[in-house]
Amino acid sequence: MPIPSEAVCPTLPSPAPKGLLRCEMCAAPTTCGTRSRVGPADAAAPPDARRTPRPQASDHPFSRARPAPARRAPGSYNGRLMTAVLPLPQPLADPAPRDPRQRLQREQLRLGKRLQRQVGQAIADFGMIAPGDKIMVCLSGGKDSYTLLDMLLQLQRKAPVPFTLVAVNLDQKQPDFPAHVLPTYLRGLDVPFAIVEQDTYSVVSRVIPAGKTMCSLCSRLRRGALYAYAQAHGVTKIALGHHRDDIVATFFMNLFHHARLAAMAPKLRSDDGQHVVIRPLAYVREADIAAYAQARQFPIIPCNLCGSQENLQRQQVGRMLQQWDREQPGRVEQIARALADVRPEQLADRTLFDFLALGRNGDAAPPDPDLDSSAWLAAGDSAHDSD
Repeated sequence: MPIPSEAVCPTLPSPAPKGLLRCEMCAAPTTCGTRSRVGPADAAAPPDARRTPRPQASDHPFSRARPAPARRAPGSYNGRLMTAVLPLPQPLADPAPRDPRQRLQREQLRLGKRLQRQVGQAIADFGMIAPGDKIMVCLSGGKDSYTLLDMLLQLQRKAPVPFTLVAVNLDQKQPDFPAHVLPTYLRGLDVPFAIVEQDTYSVVSRVIPAGKTMCSLCSRLRRGALYAYAQAHGVTKIALGHHRDDIVATFFMNLFHHARLAAMAPKLRSDDGQHVVIRPLAYVREADIAAYAQARQFPIIPCNLCGSQENLQRQQVGRMLQQWDREQPGRVEQIARALADVRPEQLADRTLFDFLALGRNGDAAPPDPDLDSSAWLAAGDSAHDSD
């Protein structure tokens, strides 16, 4: 039966690609709110005949007339004025103030871990400790030696190899030296220790004129006493508290005052060949040691023998390095790294690099038995005389 034009007609999707919605059942296209896709048969029709008027929303049978939304006034909801006052949320309570001591403890913990990591790295890089070593920690009462002993005691509990420690202090009989401080501190740590008494102060005061530097002679006498104790008690390694800044300062002291490129080796054999000296703090900055010593509250003993002397060479170099670090942070660190990257072929030390064996193209030069350095010296002298 025929379908009346007033019947409700659903809109179905067109099977054409990207087809628009069209009415398949509507007999009067003009009353339907859908567009029909222009087919090949409609293409020949005039443009005015193909163009259909744009349908309105109210023309479609499914559409319903909706009133325009009412304009809402400020402070209203759905056209009605809001008169009720809503309670405001209670403000959050202020957080409890943090204890500054907790922050200080965290910083001290991070500093201690960094120092342990640097000491462990130096020990691993230079093979400072071997299984079964008996290490003598030279304890002077300063911040460096206190930090060295503390670091080695902490590493001893978790080290991959077993080793023993003994703390040794040399009592040089300086005036007003508090002889009770170190024994009391070491007994509290429950670490083996020994106090070696030797009157080096009188020797240094008698030999060195007033106003001159005592450090050189004092260090030699102190070193001899410590070496003698180590040999008598079966010590295999002697640990000193020199840090990174000491190594860099020694390099410049040798450069300025002794005309040589030398510093402090992290590990070396003594001149007599009987002792091995290690410096586990070789990677640690002096500023970190000072902060760690203050945090740990070590009983620091000042050195009255040489600390009161003015214009010492090491103090001058230390002030120079501090100024460099303030002006260009990281410069001292770069110098310390340069000491581990030496290029002998780019220096002028003939004992470290065989320049005579270097040929024209970099290969080995053939030896010339008829030519030696004396011939060149004679040629240079004759040329100078002729001028």
